[in-house]
Amino acid sequence: MREGNESTELKEIADHLDFGLSIVFIGFNPSIRSGQVGHHYANPRNNFWRILHSSGLTPRLYQASEDGELLKIGYGFTNIVARPTRGAEDITREEYAEGRKILRAKLEKYRPNVACFVGKGVYTEYSCKSQVEWGFQENPVVEGIHEFVAPSSSGLVRMPMSEIVDIYKKLNAFVTGISTPE
Repeated sequence: MREGNESTELKEIADHLDFGLSIVFIGFNPSIRSGQVGHHYANPRNNFWRILHSSGLTPRLYQASEDGELLKIGYGFTNIVARPTRGAEDITREEYAEGRKILRAKLEKYRPNVACFVGKGVYTEYSCKSQVEWGFQENPVVEGIHEFVAPSSSGLVRMPMSEIVDIYKKLNAFVTGISTPE
């Protein structure tokens, strides 16, 4: 193996799934950093863990290395594509087609209360819908599972952090019983 060749050191990130989860967070695919360390949302420029804490979804600020611990509070993780890449633009149409089937099977098996898609693009790839809005979606792909579209947590997102957190607060209000899907 050549020194510094990250692609040969990358691994798929294990899903954190179980029955009875409140939320399963679904991303495009793992980042290069996540593929190196084996944890979801591990890129230090990714705001995922800060967003969860700021929105009230977690009682404290978790680190990527603790991703498996969130099963204890009812949250799971998976991706539409398992292969780590530098960006979503590196995912092939064939990978999306296969990932769509695999993801649907996971959701049908585990049946979380909410499937939270971390980014509109993740949801449009999964649902094959061309236009979606933030928040809960009408006509879910898997009947009986609430589908929620949240902004991507990537550090490249241009939306102000306060707006992103406000959208995730709506998810928190639903899972804590304060509100219903709009």
